[in-house]
Amino acid sequence: MNTWTELPAGFYQQDCLELAPALVGKYLARRLPDGTVTRLRITETEAYRGEEDTACHAHKGRTPRTEPLYGPPGRYYIYLCYGIHWLLNVVSGAEGQPQGVLIRACEGFPGPGRLTRRLGITGALNGAPCAGNPELWLETDGSVCAVSTDTRVGIAYAAPEDQARLWRFKLK
Repeated sequence: MNTWTELPAGFYQQDCLELAPALVGKYLARRLPDGTVTRLRITETEAYRGEEDTACHAHKGRTPRTEPLYGPPGRYYIYLCYGIHWLLNVVSGAEGQPQGVLIRACEGFPGPGRLTRRLGITGALNGAPCAGNPELWLETDGSVCAVSTDTRVGIAYAAPEDQARLWRFKLK
């Protein structure tokens, strides 16, 4: 029988380049409207590192859309991509220094849009805390996973050096 432990609020106070690989192998837990809890193992994440990273939404500064990225770590940054897919990110680092980790895939759901659609995640949770959240939280079962790196996906608009960064982390 699996024993899951919710990740504490302090866990998210890491630089996104530390948090992104640390989230691989953890579990995304979602309480569905009928009260059941679905847990999916995170298999892929991507790091987005502040205003200096041209792939990060905060690259052009603080806007109403990017406000959660500037807030305290351990909050969700959920945005609508192409007007059809909600994408789930976890704010990391220090308050005022916009960083986030995209939850790119979970077992059985190889894309961020499929994942949020499967779990019914929408912008209604944008800015909500990860820890202590009765609807959506992250857990560990204590296992340690091997992680590989790769380039991020879908950032053709970013500078070539940012496109080349190995800031995508995948379960081996």
